[in-house]
Amino acid sequence: MSMHPSTSPSRLRVAVLGANGRMGRAVIRLAQEAGMKVVCAVGVGDVGRDAGELAGVGHLGVPVVSSISSIGTYGANVVVDFSAPQALVEACSVCAKAKVALVSGTTGLSDVARAALSDAAKQCAVMWEPNMSIGVHVLATLVKQAALTLGDDFDVEVVETHHRAKVDAPSGTAIRLGDVVRKARGSHFVHGREGRPGPRAQNEIGMHAVRGGDVVGDHTVFFFGAGERLELTHRASNRELFAHGALRAALWISGRAPGRYTLDDMVAVPA
Repeated sequence: MSMHPSTSPSRLRVAVLGANGRMGRAVIRLAQEAGMKVVCAVGVGDVGRDAGELAGVGHLGVPVVSSISSIGTYGANVVVDFSAPQALVEACSVCAKAKVALVSGTTGLSDVARAALSDAAKQCAVMWEPNMSIGVHVLATLVKQAALTLGDDFDVEVVETHHRAKVDAPSGTAIRLGDVVRKARGSHFVHGREGRPGPRAQNEIGMHAVRGGDVVGDHTVFFFGAGERLELTHRASNRELFAHGALRAALWISGRAPGRYTLDDMVAVPA
């Protein structure tokens, strides 16, 4: 991949989709602290309120608007999205038309939303990750290594825990971790167990979602062998880490050629 100088924070013009949500407010706050310019804030609530005041960083002169189609009129370099799948579909069309880069951490995507991301990538730079944490990215690398090294003799189970308000299950990150194992071993997912499912099949990947309280996000991949087990875990203690990751991605992707990009492209992990 050719080298590309990252955009200076002071030159980055950011549009935030999902601006009045928890993640959107964190993105606005951290963007402001980093010297980036938030030029557009789109949300489904708090329309007309100042985005900076919502985020706790003072008046920015950027009112929350409801129209996603307006994103292309503010001169943004990149859209940072933490919204909902249907909103992301519309944003993909807008970004493609305006040639604005898109960084999305929205989860629970439908096939339509996934297709929209791929279509947009023909016209603009796109990065979608279900988890913008660099630590989770490294976890996925370790899970792949473990799956390949331990082989089929080890049973794999993925357990994720999130706050009670999360609407999709299992989490996008759990699915991503499970996919890493599935590609390495040719296994298939089993979502929870009840009744009398019978003995565990060797080629299963158990997927389990736990919900409660205000847990930001925990993910553990278990490898169970005969007389031993390996547990690889990532725990998120605050949501700002996801906003940090998304803004780091926004700086990295701004100005890049159209195409699909991932954290693998952004973060070099030694082989």
